[in-house]
Order: sequence, then C-alpha cells, then structure tokens
Amino acid sequence: MSKKILVSARSFRKSEGPHKQILRDAGYELVESPNEQPLAAPELAKWLAGAEGAILGLDEMTAEVFDGTPDLRVVSRYGVGVDKVDLAAATRHGVVVTITPGANSVAVAELALALLLALARNVPFHDRAAKAGKWTRTTGFELDGSTLGIAGLGRIGREVARRGECLGMRVLYYDPYLPAGTDLGGLGAERRDLAELLAESDAVSLHMPETAETRGLIGAEALARMKPSAVLINTARAGLVDDAALYEALTHKRLAGAASDVLAESGDVPRSLVALDNFIATPHAGAATQQTTLKMGLQAAQNALAVLSGRMPEGGRAAIANPQVYERS
Repeated sequence: MSKKILVSARSFRKSEGPHKQILRDAGYELVESPNEQPLAAPELAKWLAGAEGAILGLDEMTAEVFDGTPDLRVVSRYGVGVDKVDLAAATRHGVVVTITPGANSVAVAELALALLLALARNVPFHDRAAKAGKWTRTTGFELDGSTLGIAGLGRIGREVARRGECLGMRVLYYDPYLPAGTDLGGLGAERRDLAELLAESDAVSLHMPETAETRGLIGAEALARMKPSAVLINTARAGLVDDAALYEALTHKRLAGAASDVLAESGDVPRSLVALDNFIATPHAGAATQQTTLKMGLQAAQNALAVLSGRMPEGGRAAIANPQVYERS
C-alpha cells in the first residue's frame, strides 16, 4: 500500500515545483483536495482517511478529525496560523503540527503596504472613475510624516514597520505578547497600549492571531477611538474586526477607509462592506507571490518529511506549533 499525504492548501496544489517532487521522491502519493475553499471538519476527515501526513491551508482540523484519523502523524501548515487546528488534540494523538515561520512575511507585508497606499490615494475610486470616463478626483493623504500604528509586531508586523519607516512614517506598535525591552532590530517603533495607538495613528495595520482574547479586537469602541481621517488595514484574520461596526464607521464617515485581505477565508464576504467606495477587499492574497508560493511550499513539504522520517524540522522548535508532543512519554 502506498503512503499518502493529503494536500489541501490551494497554492501548494496549483503550483508545480520541488515542493511536490520531494514528497513524490520520498515515496508518497499526493492526494489533492479538489475544493477551492478550506475543508470543513467532516469533509476533511474523509479526505484524511489512510493519510500519514497533511499539508493544510485554513482547513478545520478539530478534535473529532484527529480522533478519526489514527494513521496521521504530521499536520504541516502552509502558513503560520494555527487557529483552525486543535493543538491539544494533536498533542494527545501524538501528531506534530508544523508551520512555515517567515516564509510569507515579506509578501504579506508588501500587500499591507499596497492596501495602505491604495487607501491613502483612493486608487480604486480613481480607477473606476477613469475607466468610466469620469475625471473625478478625491483628495487623499501622504504617508510621509503620518503615523502608522501596527497591532502585532511579529515577523510580518516588523516588515510592515520597516517599510513604513522607509516612507517617512512615524511607527507605533501594540503587542501585549512582546516583553518590554525586546530588541526590535533597529526599528524606531514606539510602544503604545491599544487605545493610544488607535487614537494617534493615521493608519492602523493588524498583524495578530485570532484568539479568544483578540477576537473582535476592533469593534465599535475601538473604531470610535480612531481619527475620522484614519484608515484600517487587516491582512491577519477576519475575526479581529467586527464587520457590522466597521460598516457603520465607514458609512457614517467616522473612518475614512478600510481594506481587508481576510474577508473571503470562508467564502462568506460581507456584501454590504464590499459595496462601499471606501472599502477594499482582496481574497486572502497576502502570500500569493511566485517567490512565497515556492518558498512556503518547499518549507511545508520539508517539515512534513522531517517529521515522517523521525527528524526535527530544519527550523527547530520555531517550526513546531505543539512542541509538547515531543515531551510525551
């Protein structure tokens, strides 16, 4: 019987390259999900039948799925977020969950910056007007001399901060998980609590995981603290922002604009938001560059093979979301 690895991550599936070849060379059959959207738990369990490993996107890896997949030894995330994976269940079953830290940092940071520039200079509005033969202009703002607030100063947040500083922006950050006195690697970013960051920033960019503590982080109260001239960018997780509160703020001009790359994770795009002229939506395209697709795919494949061969991934504990699994027994 051939060894199987389920591949559901869409970009991994749709690109040919060494990331697939090294799995085939190791004797694994790649079972590819045909779905364009992440798999819900019941469907994922069916596809995982008999698989030793899985390279997943944002699929729903629940405790029930782990219970029903006794052959599974590794879940290799094509990315870094693990909010869709029940890590406690994975550890109980001895399944190693790996991530690809740093592989998509530059790509996501560049998209965040692209969305910021598009909002600041009203690019979508001007594009639609020009294509309709209407030479209507609306005034934007310059990034030079303005203040960028970053919520979450991890790998991606720091890449955004560096680019903001290069454009002459003053950079603030909020990160309750980052110990005071942490070396920021030459960044001139200033620490603030969330309320201060929201009040002082001309643009706020979100780079935090979705957890019980961060879910709904940007709701009506948080939006009310922001300047009416400010813009909000979310390339992290949809659950960080209350869509209804954001819609109210944008339609009542309590916020100048917003952009999100994470509204379409489940295919359920809030139509009221995307209809607004001052809102930009992209379909979770942060990591969609040629370089990142291959880099992240290769790292995910190498992580899976390392675990399946009894080795630690090359990135060590930084590439393992549940290192406790190695401490069992």
